[in-house]
This record gives sequence, C-alpha cells and structure tokens, in this order.
Amino acid sequence: MNTLLRFPRPAARGPALCLLGVLVVIGCIQSRLPAAETFTPLGLREVHVGGEIGRRINITIANNLLVLDAGRDFLTPFRNKTGQTGYIGLGKLIDAAVKFAAYTGDPQVLALKQHLVAETLKTQELDGYIGLMAPPHRVQALWDVHELGYVIWGLLADHQYFGEARSLAAARKAADYLIQRWPTLPLDWSAGTAPHVAVTGLERTVLALHRATGAASDLDFVTKTRALPDWDLPIVVGRRPGIEGHVYAFMARCLAQLELQRTQPDPRLLAQTERALDFMLHHDGLHITGGTGQREIWTDDQDGRGQLGETCATAYQLRLYESLLRLNGDARMGDLIERTVCNALFAAQSPDGRQLRYYSPTEGPRVYWTRDTYCCPCNYRRIVAELPTMIFYRNRAGLAVNLFTPAQAKLSVAGDVLLTIRQETDYPNSGRVRLRLDPARAVKFPLQLRIPAWAHGATVAVNGQRIGSAVKAGTFLELIREWQPGDEVALELPMAWRLVKGRQRQAGRVAVMRGPQVFCLNPAGNAELAK
Repeated sequence: MNTLLRFPRPAARGPALCLLGVLVVIGCIQSRLPAAETFTPLGLREVHVGGEIGRRINITIANNLLVLDAGRDFLTPFRNKTGQTGYIGLGKLIDAAVKFAAYTGDPQVLALKQHLVAETLKTQELDGYIGLMAPPHRVQALWDVHELGYVIWGLLADHQYFGEARSLAAARKAADYLIQRWPTLPLDWSAGTAPHVAVTGLERTVLALHRATGAASDLDFVTKTRALPDWDLPIVVGRRPGIEGHVYAFMARCLAQLELQRTQPDPRLLAQTERALDFMLHHDGLHITGGTGQREIWTDDQDGRGQLGETCATAYQLRLYESLLRLNGDARMGDLIERTVCNALFAAQSPDGRQLRYYSPTEGPRVYWTRDTYCCPCNYRRIVAELPTMIFYRNRAGLAVNLFTPAQAKLSVAGDVLLTIRQETDYPNSGRVRLRLDPARAVKFPLQLRIPAWAHGATVAVNGQRIGSAVKAGTFLELIREWQPGDEVALELPMAWRLVKGRQRQAGRVAVMRGPQVFCLNPAGNAELAK
C-alpha cells in the first residue's frame, strides 16, 4: 500500500527561508512511502569511518564510555532496588556498548559490553523485573517503565548483534512482567506526566521484541493496548502540565509508528510524523542548527538561548529523518541528518569527548551535564554509535552515498559481486569528495550520490570525465554504468558563504553558513570585533 506524506504550505507571513539553507520555503513535500525500503543501511561491521565523524566515535568510546564508572553509577541502583523514583539509563548504556563493540571489535569495549549485560541479568528477579525501584513503586513510579523498556531494548540489541540467547530470554521475561501488569495500573499512575511521555520508547521496544520472537501478544500490546495507530496529538508549544509537548517523546512515538507502518501500512501511522515535520520546517519549530525545543518542549519562537535543543530530542530527530530516508529515499532527509549532526549533535560534546550537554544553545553559556547517567548522555552515546550506518546504503542492486566523510565499506552489489568503496574527503572543510570503487569484477549497478539542497552548481566526474546530465540540488544523483576496478567518482560541491535571515527572536540577524555548517562567534574571545 502506497501512501503520501504531504507538508502543506504555511500561510503567508512575510519573507520565509527554508532551514535547509535555500532561499525558498519547502511548500509541499510529497514523499512516497513504499511497502519495501528504498534504502537499506550497511551494518556496523561493514563500515569504517574516519574524519570528524570517526573522531567523534573514537573519543566517545575512549574518553567517555570506557572511563565512566558503570558499577557505581549504573549497576549499583539496580542491585540495591531501593528507589522510589528516579532514572539511570542502564539500558541505553548497554545499547551504546553493544553497538560500539559491534563496530570496533575492540576487546575493551567487548569486555565492557559483556560485563554490563552479565551484571544486569544478575539483577533480574524471578518475576522478570529489572530496575531500581523497591517493590511498592515498581512500574507505577515515574520513569520505571521508561527504564525497563530501554533495558529490554539494550538486551535485544545484544541478541541482534551478538546472537546472545540469554539476553533475548531476559528481554522476553522482562517484557512479560511489564505487559502482564499493565492492566493493573491506576488511571493516574504517571503522576501528572502524559502517559506517552512517561513510557517514552516503549512501543518501539515491544515492536523490536515482536520482530525477534514473532509473538502476536507483543503486536497486540502495541496496536491495541497502547493504541499506537490511533495516536493523534497536536503540537503542544510550551512547558505545560503533563509536558505533552515533549519533543523526544513525540519523536520516539513517531518513530514507532513509522516502524509499524512497514508491516501494517496505515495512513494514520504517517500523520504525526507529517505534523512534526510540517511544524519544524514551516512553522519555526526547527532552529538553524537543527536543534528543536526549549526545556525539552516544542517552541516556535526561535529562541537560541539557554535550554535549546535537548540532546535526546536531537538523537531522535536523527532517527526519524533516517527512517524516512530509508522509506522514501528523499535526499532532504539526508540534508537534515547532516545539518543536525554537524551543528546540534556534535555541539553537545566537549572537544575531548569526556563531557556531554543536556542542551546546546546557540547564544549564551553552554553548560555540561554533571553526571554520566540520565537520558541525554546515554542517548548521545547511542546515536553516535549509530552514525556509521547513516553513510552508505544499499539501493536496489547498488549503493547510495548519504553522508560525506572519509570512510570505507565492503558490500555485495548486483547480487553477489563484492565491492569495496573508499570515500576520501576533508568535507566540510572543502566540497571535494572522491569515491574509489573496486568491484571484484566489472559489474553494472546504480550509484547514487546525495546532492545537498544548498549545493547549486555541483559537478560530478567519472574517471576525470564530467557527466553530461544535470546535477540537481536536493536530490540523489544516480549513475548507472558498468563499473570497473579502480573507477573514481569526483564530486565537487560549491562551498560559498551564505547568510540566512532570522525570524521571530532572531529577526534582524543572520546566520552565517558554509556548506552544512552554522558558524558561531565567541564575543569573549573576540573582543576586538565589538569595538
């Protein structure tokens, strides 16, 4: 079943600028969502990444993941089980460790992953509960469902990437514990927090469990008990009772709907994603950096100060864009990924990788979070561990290149022909990208290159010969030919400086951009410019 995502043109209100850096607003995006994936990401073990993305991965592992005190900060509360409220993020840490271990194969990371999983399983009670709450507060305490849901997710990741049967069994037992107790929850159990916020991530976790086990009861829980297809919440601006406008929670549930859409196509499953993208792209919901929201909540005033861009929201925006990229192959989703990674995600980390931020404002002081636990630091580690899967994608019988960074990948194309592809670039310092293709033998397949929406005038050459067809910004350029070992594709992206006019609180200002990057100025370090 094919359906459409439409983002209507906003009402006229003076000059408008699209946040993708072109001088028109996207008036109507029509993205066809086929039943099958347009793109399929390469696995973590198929890609090696260098450049700034690779550096961020490396420092997140070496200077953050491997130096935190997992026993004291993450595991001890689960061993003691004396809590009445609170949140740690153990499942998110397990998920990050699993993916970093799969990507690197590093013995230290593998050992940490194994330690985290083994010690977590030791804390599981006979009834299936894994958590930090004392018995009277289990499930009903705010964030306990959220905590347990992500523990299940982390254990499922361990089964997915390492085939650990014990992790799958523990995840199944923990999910049964939760699902069986769901009908006993009082109507006011979430203590003034909207239920979809209090259980953020749960539906996507149970869908993943359904994929792993095939249990119909899991699907029933998501579609009937949690009524995922019926979810219809407007964009709630500002922090109000219930915090219904929580961006992270909204994005997480949209993502679950998109995953259910893959197996049970239904127009209702697209409506909330459509609503979120329309608000961000057409109604001032997205900041120039790609960050969204103030104090974790939707906002449309373009305020760049203080509590802009919760890191959890940034991570789930990236997952949502990536999910849509896989579904419909829309290059603009790749543009959003690139913009958000360069300016919002990486802004949440200190240069050495050790410290992480809860918020990443563009104006005023930036404050580092004081702990390794809680949602934002854990979600930062998780999304950085997923970045290698956002670079190259399989398309039909060939390959698509989404992100430009030094990288190497090995995959099969046209059925069974092994291809090694190397990407050489210093992008975004320059717009020069070189792709070296080495198939095991001559083979015909489509190679697609994302041409950013701002890259008008981009050129592409194959083995030094410029292609004759037009290179259209904001699309994937497709090259179909018989590729020979040693072929080279050269992409040249124009990197002109751009001034992007601000709106709302940014009226009278411009953002300075070059390529996907937004440039900032530290007044304290450049006092002479204020003279």
